[in-house]
Amino acid sequence: MTQPKKEMFKIHIRGTLDSVWQELTRTDGLQRAMFNSRLHTDGVQPGGQLRMRSPNGKYTAVTGQYIEVEEKVKLSHTFRFAAYDDPECTVIYELQEVDDGVELTLTVDNLPEGTKTAKQMRQGGTFIVNNLKAIIETGKPTFGARMLFVLFKLMAPFSPKKSLSVNWPI
Repeated sequence: MTQPKKEMFKIHIRGTLDSVWQELTRTDGLQRAMFNSRLHTDGVQPGGQLRMRSPNGKYTAVTGQYIEVEEKVKLSHTFRFAAYDDPECTVIYELQEVDDGVELTLTVDNLPEGTKTAKQMRQGGTFIVNNLKAIIETGKPTFGARMLFVLFKLMAPFSPKKSLSVNWPI
């Protein structure tokens, strides 16, 4: 494994800071831009724990802890896939209001090179920003994302036991 890297994903969203922030911190429904996961947290605040779980809550895909929360400006947290033994990385969302919407920058820092996490995060970053844009601008994720959600539902019973939510309490 080589030194950790940094990946950045930037996109322009025709929407408001409020709508983008709400989607990033949504706990009252599925976060469709985050692979149709449900955010479970003990608080969107520094030190707050987070778990990204399957729609039914049975499986946990991601674990982490909030590092920095500056409402409608910056959200950062540690990130680790529950199914992998890879080192954690840091995910940072930065929002900037521009004339016709919001510029969103997603940065993945300390990405552990040569790991499953690095491969998944490189693909996932593009997915997240593109679907966040689609959701804010059209009200729904991309067609490809919706098809992926169907596949996830079909494959859920084959998820590793390690990712059962009972193993990842808050």
